[in-house]
Amino acid sequence: MPKRRTLYSATDREALWSRWKAGESLSDIAVALDRKPGTIYGTLSACGGIAARARKRRNLSLRASEREEISRGLASGMSVRAIAVELGRAPSSISREIQRNGGREMYRAEVSESRAWDRACRPKRCKLAQNGTLRRVVATKLALQWSPEQIAGWLARKYPRDSTMQVSHETIYRTIYIQTRGVLKKELMAHLRRHRVMRKARSQMPKSKRTTSIQDEISIRDRPADVDSRSIPGHWEGDLISGSNNSHVATLVERTSRLTLLVRVDGKDAVSVKKALCRHLRRLPDEVRRSLTWDRGSELAAHKQLAVDADIDIYFCDPRSPWQRGSNENTNGLLRQYFPKKTDLSEHSQTHLSKIARRLNERPRKTLDFDTPANVFAQVLR
Repeated sequence: MPKRRTLYSATDREALWSRWKAGESLSDIAVALDRKPGTIYGTLSACGGIAARARKRRNLSLRASEREEISRGLASGMSVRAIAVELGRAPSSISREIQRNGGREMYRAEVSESRAWDRACRPKRCKLAQNGTLRRVVATKLALQWSPEQIAGWLARKYPRDSTMQVSHETIYRTIYIQTRGVLKKELMAHLRRHRVMRKARSQMPKSKRTTSIQDEISIRDRPADVDSRSIPGHWEGDLISGSNNSHVATLVERTSRLTLLVRVDGKDAVSVKKALCRHLRRLPDEVRRSLTWDRGSELAAHKQLAVDADIDIYFCDPRSPWQRGSNENTNGLLRQYFPKKTDLSEHSQTHLSKIARRLNERPRKTLDFDTPANVFAQVLR
């Protein structure tokens, strides 16, 4: 017996997409629509989790009510010009409408309205399908783990006067996820930061409940105002990213340029972290080694000794306030593209970590007007 096709009413389809955009899970959507989660998944994945744009009628197009008036006018024997005057339309527009839909004798409003919608449906190939050079550039940058937004911003800077070599990040996303376009290979999806098979709305991240006993710390509230303004370089934000087998890597982000340093640590204990951070911080010139802001993790319990050895001021965020180190938190998210969760970070040498940091620093950032952290940091040192 053939499998029955699942059909949705217009109301159900609208509810499905609105719930998906709101970040609801497949299970929740299935319960609300009285469907199976697999059915919801199949509907969403068929178009990459991207809802089709609603069709719109041009403002100058004839409306259904006007076609009804045309039909009634013809039935009563009115001339084309008289109908046009009554509708406030050009006689030529009314004449073309009648001729393309069967003439005076065969014109029907409902049939004409349906034909108009069918004729207006002109599938247009997306920009990446039309421009092979642009498509190859985008594919190359995606393979380098550039995000679609970074690619779009870089293209605008690289080709400011050539609109044919510019494309929006949304077009890139749609071309990847909607495989029926047949333009960018599905394998490029693996290079995106979030390895999803469908686009998904961001959901609110749960707050951490971790507390630590850092002693004699200096609060971020006592940090000088010029650190917040990002006007003076040399102020850093730091944290640890964790992997499997109790492995960790320290991340340092300079607040002005967003330059990232990755530091291999032998363990999460305070001594190992202090030793590794001190070694890397002392390599920095004095003018770009002013302060370090960390969360309240116990790995920085030796902060007093680190401040002395590295000659740097250290401040601590408020409990459960990761946004106070926003640049570092964002960078840690970017790094998960290279170090997925459950990766054994101890397998990466310092040389390899520095290579990854360099690749990240050579990617354009929206917050830098699509300049690169490496270039901004180099200008600071001049």
